[in-house]
Amino acid sequence: MAKVFIYPINSLILADLVERFGHKPLTMMSQIREKVTNISLDSPPINITSEDPKLGLKYAAIEVPAGVRGRMALIGPLIEETEAAIIVENPPTNFGCVGCNRTNELMKYLIRSKNVPILEVKYPESDEEARDFVNKIAEFLSSLPKEKSEEEEKAEEEKPEEKEDKK
Repeated sequence: MAKVFIYPINSLILADLVERFGHKPLTMMSQIREKVTNISLDSPPINITSEDPKLGLKYAAIEVPAGVRGRMALIGPLIEETEAAIIVENPPTNFGCVGCNRTNELMKYLIRSKNVPILEVKYPESDEEARDFVNKIAEFLSSLPKEKSEEEEKAEEEKPEEKEDKK
C-alpha cells in the first residue's frame, strides 16, 4: 500500500479514489482530525501547540506569510511520508481548495523535488475528459506497489527457515 499525496490536499474525490485502489491518501482532513482530537491542545478554537509554528519554519522561511507556514506545518509532514502523488492542475474551488496559492506552489515544488512517482492530470471539463481523468488515476494507482497480506508475509518469513533446515 503506497502513501499517496493528493493535490488539492482536501479533495474528497481523490481521497476516495486512492482508498478504493487500496492505498492510503495523505490528506489535510486527516491532519486536522488529529489536531482537533488531540488532548494536548489547550485552546481548541486555535488548535495549535507551541511546536507548530517552529515546524512550519522547517518548510518555509520566516519572511513567508504566517498562513503559509501554518499550512506547511500540517502539510509538510505529509510530504515527507509521500511515496506517490496525484496532482490535479486547474481544479475549481469546490474540487478541493487549500486557500493559498503560495502554499499550493510550495507544496507542488516539494512534491516534485521528492522524486516519487507523480501523476499530473488536468481537471476534466467534459464527460469524456472525466472518464479519461478517472481512468488515468486508476491506471496510475494500479501501477503502485500493493501492501502484502499477512498470509503472504508469513509465507515469505517461513521460506528462509525452510532453506536453512535443508542445509
